[in-house]
Amino acid sequence: MTHFTYRFEICQYNVNKFNLNIDSRLKFISLRSFKNITSYLMEITEEKVMMALSTVIDPDFKKDLVSLNMIKDVRIDGQHVYFTIELTTPACPLKDQLGNDSRSAVKEMVSDTAKIHINFTSRVTTLRDFRSDVLPGVKNIIAVASGKGGVGKSTVAVNLALSLMRSGAKVGLVDADIHGPSIPTMLGLKGLRPGLEKVGDKHKIIPLDYKGLKVMSIGFLVEADQAIAWRGPMVTSALRQFITDVLWGELDYVIIDMPPGTGDVQLTLAQIVPVTGAVTVTTPQEVALADARKAMSFFMMNGVDIPVLGVVENMSYFTPTELPNNKYYIFGKGGGRKMAEEYNVPFLGEVPLVQSIREGGDIGVPAVMDNDPIVTSAFDSVSRNVARNVTIKNAQVREQLVENKS
Repeated sequence: MTHFTYRFEICQYNVNKFNLNIDSRLKFISLRSFKNITSYLMEITEEKVMMALSTVIDPDFKKDLVSLNMIKDVRIDGQHVYFTIELTTPACPLKDQLGNDSRSAVKEMVSDTAKIHINFTSRVTTLRDFRSDVLPGVKNIIAVASGKGGVGKSTVAVNLALSLMRSGAKVGLVDADIHGPSIPTMLGLKGLRPGLEKVGDKHKIIPLDYKGLKVMSIGFLVEADQAIAWRGPMVTSALRQFITDVLWGELDYVIIDMPPGTGDVQLTLAQIVPVTGAVTVTTPQEVALADARKAMSFFMMNGVDIPVLGVVENMSYFTPTELPNNKYYIFGKGGGRKMAEEYNVPFLGEVPLVQSIREGGDIGVPAVMDNDPIVTSAFDSVSRNVARNVTIKNAQVREQLVENKS
């Protein structure tokens, strides 16, 4: 072997060795980078969770939960993910859906091994200016009305108020049926009197309390069998006092049980109270629907312009206690739903004709407090739909105000 050949082979050996070292180093660097990337991809971070939740859409607002500012208090602890969904009402009917969709989004987009813990809170929306002298501190005012008596309007108003309260909302109930107050009987408060409290130089009325529900009725101020033979001005004056001289405090909803018809009280309410929306109660038969349409038209009149939240059909069907799955349509079928479609307003639900509802009203234990599953389910469905439509109406008005300003 020549000297030249020997030197060449040594050089070739060194080059190969050098290439091998580079190759090994590249492999080492690539492996380390792969591990880093894998580690990053597997790591659960607040940023990733928020990105996943930004794909969850609220069906009512058609926007994602992050842009709606409904996601709060995100916290990561290893594989455990904690966050809060702030609902627009404690009676939100979409609560389970939003929770399931959020859980699925985090598992699919962040980590399928994540253990997800969701807390729900609520912040009821409002358009009201709390500096107002009319029901200051009350976020939403809902009128429950009917075109005629005998359709169970007061029963719906009482159980609606209590169902909202049981969901976690702070609720008040005004019995505006001055000539025929029935709320004291239905809540077992007959014979009780409201208190007085001096605020500044005025005396204010303290509403009665029924298991957390604040209640005011003319029936608390007169004897049970005393006829209230008042003309229009006195009736409207009493209603005005219930609205302005009662210490209602901070409430999410005040339910106003209206007298039947479209007279002085309804006009006064429209003039002095910023009503969020009205619920119309009817029974399925045409005789009741004819008058319910008048009530609906009243709220839609120019100068009244109270949004209609929807229609509740009471006494929709008879269900015997011993046959809970049977439905007998004594007063016809679907009249309330058809009227809602006719006026292009939401149908809020059906309430069955059940003996326990009547009995509860007579003995002062409203049906939703008796935990009858059929009745409770019906009223809870109505209250969730009412709360949902209040939120939607508030959002629509707010968006319209923003558009008008721009």
